[in-house]
Amino acid sequence: MDEALHERMREAVKDVPAGRVSTYGDIAAMAGAPSPRMVGALLSEDGHDLPWHRILRANGTPAPHIAEEQLARLRAEGVLADGQRVNLKKYRWQPES
Repeated sequence: MDEALHERMREAVKDVPAGRVSTYGDIAAMAGAPSPRMVGALLSEDGHDLPWHRILRANGTPAPHIAEEQLARLRAEGVLADGQRVNLKKYRWQPES
């Protein structure tokens, strides 16, 4: 991945405000990445300083291996899940154009 794309994805993740969520696909689209999987790879490799917990799968669920911590962090910001699923209609962040 080129450095410019890497930085665009990092900035898109940083832009998601507390109390809101976005999806891997949303971030990929904002940054011009060809695949949501690239966002997941970025967060797993270079996302420790980002609000990674605000990024969910397209169905509103966290990745299984981080679900407990992710949902706890979201809950602390006021994002409530129904079981393991966050209501994207309620909490999804859309940047202003």
